[in-house]
Amino acid sequence: MTVKKITKADFTDLIEKVIASQKVYAPQAKGDKYDFAPLTSAGDMKLDYDVTLQPPKKYFIPPVETLLTFEVGGGYQSQFDEEKFVLLGVHPYDMVAINQIDKLFSDGHFDNHYMNRRTNATIIALDVVNASKNVFASEIGTATVKQGYDLLLTDIGDAYIAEAATEKGAALLAGANAADATDDDLAKKQKVQSDNELSLSKHLLKCPASDLPKLLEKAYDHPVWEEQAETCFACGSCNQVCPTCYCFNVQDDVNWDMKTGERKRAWDGCMLDGFTKCAPDHEFRKNRADRFRHRLFRKGKYVPYKLGGEIACVGCGRCVGACLPDIANPVNVYNRLFDDLGNG
Repeated sequence: MTVKKITKADFTDLIEKVIASQKVYAPQAKGDKYDFAPLTSAGDMKLDYDVTLQPPKKYFIPPVETLLTFEVGGGYQSQFDEEKFVLLGVHPYDMVAINQIDKLFSDGHFDNHYMNRRTNATIIALDVVNASKNVFASEIGTATVKQGYDLLLTDIGDAYIAEAATEKGAALLAGANAADATDDDLAKKQKVQSDNELSLSKHLLKCPASDLPKLLEKAYDHPVWEEQAETCFACGSCNQVCPTCYCFNVQDDVNWDMKTGERKRAWDGCMLDGFTKCAPDHEFRKNRADRFRHRLFRKGKYVPYKLGGEIACVGCGRCVGACLPDIANPVNVYNRLFDDLGNG
């Protein structure tokens, strides 16, 4: 592991050089919000952002992607995105989400399309500078991250402490005008991370996150699901902005020539009507309350079972801001369940 100190001006110069050689995606201003987008000038990156509208998972699982092209009655050709790119400014909670999806898409049926993009990416993670109004990463244990990234930046005021965790990160850092980090620099980095582990808590969870699977075991028939679903629009916004949601639908589209076509997959979500529809026109979670419950069970029980206890909510708070009737906040639901069932 290589740890360097780099001034913000020198880091900007480094990113300008990187832009000249490969695609870079970074958080940029979008009105009074922020979002990841292709970076054409290092001066446009906003590394003091609070939270982005969409999570950076979109560069590994695109909203719509072509899996293969085919000829009707003939052969097919798998399609892979081979472009190498740098993903800059990934907050720790989003890095944790990417790490989770890495495990899910490489275990069992290995997803070559996802893993190909993941291999081609160089990820520069970034410790949070400004907390968003709905973040609760400290409650989940995702305010800092120790793995998955190639390079980790920590803003210490006049400079960044840059930790290269992989050969790709070290190669990137080798092109910078950087100095070895001193003990004082490392102490400043540790203070930023220690503060974030405590302060990214705009919504307080009443029980340890590790207790959620056990809590949900008692909550399947709790009235909260029906109560919350009464005002749910079933719009799926909470799914679409979630960094740990990875469900998709697959569809074959035949071109107008009726001879060729494409197989595509697109984001889907458990809150959407029709998500569970199957032959013969059977939908096994047609009721909104069932779908609402499934979303919270998926995050707090089902995926943790697959991942050895990791909660599939990283506390980014995006769903809270995206939900028009203000019912998507998982902390509120889990706290209600804890009040009613936690000691039972």
